[in-house]
Amino acid sequence: MFTFSLLQKENRAPIKRLVKIMLPLLVTQLAIMGMSFCDTAMSGQASGSDLAGVAIGSNVWMAVHTGLGGILLAALPLIANNLGANRPQTVTEILGQGCFLAGVFSFVLLSAGCIVLPNFYGSLGLTPSVYRIALFYSAGVGLGVLPFFVTAILRSLVDSLGYTRLTMRLYLMTLPINALLNYVLIFGKLGLPPLGGIGAGLATGLTFWLLCLLYCWVVLTLAPFKNYLQGFSLRPCFSRLREYLSVGLPMGVSIFLESSIFAVMAFFIAKFGTAVIAAHQAAINFASLIYMVPYSFSLSLTICVGVEYGAKNFQEVRRYASLGLRLSLLVATCYTLAEACNIDAIIALYDQPLARTFLIYSLFWQYSDAVAAPIQGILRGLKDVKAPFYSSLLAYWGICLPLGLVLDYLVGQGPYAYWQSIILGVAASAVILSLRLHRWRKKLREEGSSS
Repeated sequence: MFTFSLLQKENRAPIKRLVKIMLPLLVTQLAIMGMSFCDTAMSGQASGSDLAGVAIGSNVWMAVHTGLGGILLAALPLIANNLGANRPQTVTEILGQGCFLAGVFSFVLLSAGCIVLPNFYGSLGLTPSVYRIALFYSAGVGLGVLPFFVTAILRSLVDSLGYTRLTMRLYLMTLPINALLNYVLIFGKLGLPPLGGIGAGLATGLTFWLLCLLYCWVVLTLAPFKNYLQGFSLRPCFSRLREYLSVGLPMGVSIFLESSIFAVMAFFIAKFGTAVIAAHQAAINFASLIYMVPYSFSLSLTICVGVEYGAKNFQEVRRYASLGLRLSLLVATCYTLAEACNIDAIIALYDQPLARTFLIYSLFWQYSDAVAAPIQGILRGLKDVKAPFYSSLLAYWGICLPLGLVLDYLVGQGPYAYWQSIILGVAASAVILSLRLHRWRKKLREEGSSS
């Protein structure tokens, strides 16, 4: 019955639209992960110190860009809503305010980095070589901070208009270029000196500039994107900034709360030794790869729901919310079963036998993610960003971390304690978000019947 309802004739068009938007987003996210993989893998080939420095620098960058980048991601639901409401001038204003915030965030971030990072890395007790690589890797990435943030704004326009395949092509185009830059700068090819891990940071910064220039060319020269740049201005408008930040701040903090819990988990697991750390990282890496599927559903639902909600097509909003969630669960059932049947092959891929238990635990919270992530996207399309914020705060920092510490220090579950707590935390998030979505369904049904 669950699958049959997805195949009904009236559902075919919205499912086709949803999948058409979602699949390129999935490939794009995998390409982004591929760039990070190039940094890590090639730096490891240079030396252990280069790998350590890049790992430290990339973790700091991830913590920063998930928070600030999450705030700028508010452009996605805001643009989608106004496209649905046929307000092109407001879309242009959102683009201008987003780019203005990108400039402000870049200035603040680079200034803070120059002041804070040298002392912060110095306090970690790193060897001189690792300290130097981590610091200058961060400086290399810092060269690309502004274009990275601007790209997030321009990509929101492209994706909201449904051109996610164009986004996919741009990222797939830059992936081999990023790999080439890493190869040349890390190992010192084409007459350049070998920079090791520092070269990986510089390659990342240059790749961000390339992506930004490509997006600028797209929106400036191609229809329909250039139509939304008429009257574009970077002059701050406080009413628009207030609207932008009212959506963006809860989004940014919510995303940061989710991503940072795994860094904290790694800190507490470090005491169990190198072999356990390596197994934990292998399992996290694979789980992060799988998470790109529900995350892509989340992004696509933000676009589809946002456009329909802006157009006040409340019946279609409910349809997309229902179909997207059911489709995510169906796909999750397929890949969790595939993982369970091929767990030995996954372990062999990483050569980490101790990762087996971690991977088994991950199957449970991956299924909860298949519920929580799409609902987050639906709610963001409705500009309801407080519910995902509170659910992330409660689930990850009110349940996961305290419960993990109890299971570790009082119950004696060892490194598995934190993975057990993640299962319950993500499940709690899924339940909270489901209840919130239920309230929205009732509200949309009432608004649809009254209109």
